[in-house]
Amino acid sequence: MKNKSNEKAGDVSRRGFMKTSAVGVAAALAGKNVIFAGPAKKKMRVALLGCGGRGNGALQNCMDAGKHIGLELEVVATADWFKNKAESTGQRYNVPTSRCFGGADGYKKLLETNVDLVVMATSPNFRPVHFEAAIKAGKHVFMEKPVAVDPPGGRRVIEAGELAKREGLGVVAGTQRRHQRSYRRNAHAVKNGAIGDIRGGCVWWCGGALWYKTKSPNESDADYMVRNWVSFTEMSGDHIVEQHVHNLDVANWFIGHPPIRAVGYGGRARRKTGNQFDFFSVQYDYADDLHIHSMCRQINGTYGRVSEHLIGSDGSVWGGGSMDAGKNVSTPDFPEHGGPYVQEHVDLLNSILADEPLNEARNVAESTLTAIMGRMSAYTGQLIKWSDITENKDSKWYNFTLKPTAEDFEKGPVEAPPDDVPAVPGRA
Repeated sequence: MKNKSNEKAGDVSRRGFMKTSAVGVAAALAGKNVIFAGPAKKKMRVALLGCGGRGNGALQNCMDAGKHIGLELEVVATADWFKNKAESTGQRYNVPTSRCFGGADGYKKLLETNVDLVVMATSPNFRPVHFEAAIKAGKHVFMEKPVAVDPPGGRRVIEAGELAKREGLGVVAGTQRRHQRSYRRNAHAVKNGAIGDIRGGCVWWCGGALWYKTKSPNESDADYMVRNWVSFTEMSGDHIVEQHVHNLDVANWFIGHPPIRAVGYGGRARRKTGNQFDFFSVQYDYADDLHIHSMCRQINGTYGRVSEHLIGSDGSVWGGGSMDAGKNVSTPDFPEHGGPYVQEHVDLLNSILADEPLNEARNVAESTLTAIMGRMSAYTGQLIKWSDITENKDSKWYNFTLKPTAEDFEKGPVEAPPDDVPAVPGRA
């Protein structure tokens, strides 16, 4: 479905944006950090869906990226579950209140405006619905990670990503390590044999607890869950999905594919609200005797580590850090302007300008599903196969859906799961 409103003179369209600048196209296709100026300069309309801290940060990153490449960006609409938050962000960018939307259907109203690129940063449970709607409306998308909380949601993102490819739409996700110079250099070196065949490794996201909210008197369950989304598995996927997805994404990226099965455990001891675990320990099997151990924890006053370590037949590498390489591999000097959070937007915008849009939907969906697979194993005490959540429709895990769903929020009042009642695997 094409967004015909994007075809006006002087504004961005999906096709032919850079036909006036063959030099700009060639440079972008070569992977250069191009600054577009002169006759090729255009204007792109941007909207923000999800006006919390990360959403406002991502929007500012996008605006900084536009300045860097000489592209004029105009914020034309905002939306959030809470309308006052949408209006607060809108004020900072001179967006009329008539284009600051609230409520469960705010995303639909936002997509009806004359917008080219949507920045998505709502809680992850809404992502599959919002992403699919944006692609069907013909919009380019930057979406924060993770992109789902259950297997059907992950598959839905993959399907919408394939539609985006057919429609020539750009999709970049908030897995910023894939745009970070140090990680890209190491990924290039590993791919070209610097440490030989990867034989195993560990990935970690161990840190302190995040914020939490207690329920206010007379507050609806829907408002409570949205305000306190980092405490509910139904909203965030649990922290193995919402946070640790970064490190699992690095493992998938460096190895070249997702794992075939997972078995793990976890528990809850410190949390005050919601139903999530405090820690997870998961063994991921990538086939061919390659195993990656995953550990994540959110408990104050404990040892912290956020990194990845992969061991190869001829050396080892620390994610975006040091490498003990058995083979000397020449690596390009990958661009990075303003840090990886800005660079990911630079890469998206440059790819749209060059008429070769990036599409990271499958990568981020598979990494999200990797984390979901680990969480499901820890919650149930069962071994979960990749095929169970992606291919085998007869598996009880294939259609396993967390409720309330995003659609439930649109239909009317929802009921929040009880606080402090986590999953308990096995039996006494």
